[in-house]
Amino acid sequence: MNKFFALLFACVFVISGVSAKEIPAKPNPARLVNDYHGLLNESEKSALEQKLVAYFDSTSTQIAVVIETSLEDDDLFDYCQRLATSWAIGEQGKSNGVLLYIAIDDKKVRIHTGYGMEGALPDAICKRIISSRISPNFKAKQFYTGIDEATSDMILAAQGEYHYDRKKKEGGKGTLLVVLFILIILVFVFRNKGGGGGSRGFAGPMFWGTFGSGGFSSGSGGGFGGSGGFGGFGGGSFGGGGASGSW
Repeated sequence: MNKFFALLFACVFVISGVSAKEIPAKPNPARLVNDYHGLLNESEKSALEQKLVAYFDSTSTQIAVVIETSLEDDDLFDYCQRLATSWAIGEQGKSNGVLLYIAIDDKKVRIHTGYGMEGALPDAICKRIISSRISPNFKAKQFYTGIDEATSDMILAAQGEYHYDRKKKEGGKGTLLVVLFILIILVFVFRNKGGGGGSRGFAGPMFWGTFGSGGFSSGSGGGFGGSGGFGGFGGGSFGGGGASGSW
């Protein structure tokens, strides 16, 4: 059905003779974050690029961010379909690419998914990510935060760990504090029971095993290994899945 609509939109533009917006050339050198408007500063672009490249290294899934000033009266869906297809975001045979497109002056955004990502990122989840992450942050002029949170939610959705209810996600902080409090009590109990040497033997591995280098991963990209770099888009195809929104 998505493929049918994609073909239908293409036919409409050809028949009507509408002048379509020109697709930018593939970035060279290859990169996943492409800000043609100048919305993000260098540190923000670098942080976002590192997160998405790390995710690509670990999963081969390519999430590309494209920010432009305007659609120039082009249709949002059709333009994203042509852009994602032209760049061939994702890998050939897997079609595991996702395009996050933002048109600043038009205040429009779209998450456009490749064939292989339509199951992990169905239209309903894409719509929810836009309405809960991008729209409110963009209205508050928190553009980087909106993009960072949206891409993190895409990653969680692809892992089957995305939840619609933001309160449930935030509730984990309270649980963590309770666990930490219990661990501190246990440390004191075993220290009094077994002496100084015994407390280290018990508390050290347990404490660091729970809250060590992997426990408090900072930033949205934490937990994704690899540092091979992004070598370029690999030939993914798109059928028109995803969702659009505004702010």
